Amino acid sequence: MTVRPPRTGLEVRLATVPAGLPEPTDLTVTETPLSAPAPGQVLVRNHHFLVYGGLLTLLGGTVKDTPVPALRPGDTLFGPAVGEVIEAPEGSALRPGTLVTHVLGWREYALVPEADCQVVDPDHPDPVAALASGSAAYGALTRLARVRAGDVVLVTGAAGGVGSLAGQIARLLGAARVIGTTGSPGKARRLIEELGYDAVVTAGSWRDAARDGTARGGTDAAAEAFAAELAGVAPDGIDVLLDNVGGAQLTAAVDAARHGARFALVGALSGQMAADAPGSAAPAVIDSFQLVVKALTVQGYTGVDHPEVAAEWAGRLAGWLRSGDIRVPLHRIPGIDQAPRALREMIDGRHFGTVVVELRA
Repeated sequence: MTVRPPRTGLEVRLATVPAGLPEPTDLTVTETPLSAPAPGQVLVRNHHFLVYGGLLTLLGGTVKDTPVPALRPGDTLFGPAVGEVIEAPEGSALRPGTLVTHVLGWREYALVPEADCQVVDPDHPDPVAALASGSAAYGALTRLARVRAGDVVLVTGAAGGVGSLAGQIARLLGAARVIGTTGSPGKARRLIEELGYDAVVTAGSWRDAARDGTARGGTDAAAEAFAAELAGVAPDGIDVLLDNVGGAQLTAAVDAARHGARFALVGALSGQMAADAPGSAAPAVIDSFQLVVKALTVQGYTGVDHPEVAAEWAGRLAGWLRSGDIRVPLHRIPGIDQAPRALREMIDGRHFGTVVVELRA
């Protein structure tokens, strides 16, 4: 039976540049006409798309020197999505019914260049899990930090989409001990009980210590209080940092580092999640003397610098899912109309692991 292509579709657009962290009212769900695929394009009906922290920087309008430009009012949001091809040009390798991933999420239907579609293995254990941000964690841990057997690994922001996979990946790569940070005791318990973290530092404890004056004021206070907590769970130091947060946690990790430790930076949530910051800056106090005497390496990771990682990760993830060696915590929010709320709930830390919007069948 031939499926008649739709004439319109819903998409999520930026309505206004947020004053601080975005609210649902800063986004709008709009019905828009759909054109026929141009040569080299396919029409995809999205099934799920990812809700991710990197959008906060793009929505702020001040981002520079990033692989993608900032979003302006009227622009449609974008990001990883998985969906079904419903129309393809004659002679295309993609046929209607093929499941693909691409980066034109935040809409019901997407006109995607055929070259930008990655076919999902029909035998994949969970195609939605392919949206999780594990590629960044895997690439950073294998290309930059190069985790070795016996390493002690610290993952900041461990309960988010990247961190919930990073600890498991580090263990599969040979880490002897994996430590995480998160913002609530409930998430800390889940990281230990469900995802195999050995210990978790909860943000509330060191933030309270800083406010109570048990450390020096301001950012230094938070870093010193966090360092004390970290020392309790990693008394011999850390070999690897997978950093999603920056700020005080990055400052303290330098103090905790062993000689030759490798730091891989994949996010900057301390700036992106700050209500009074533009989202495009995440300052941290770094003791450069410690970098020298400990021979530390500190590198930022972006997928565009390592284009081979995505396919490698996709294969490893599918294999690990089949064997039961890895879990992908997914929180699904149904309905594109709920996407603005989903973004705010992700910002507020209401969910554990990867957050996706699930579109109607």
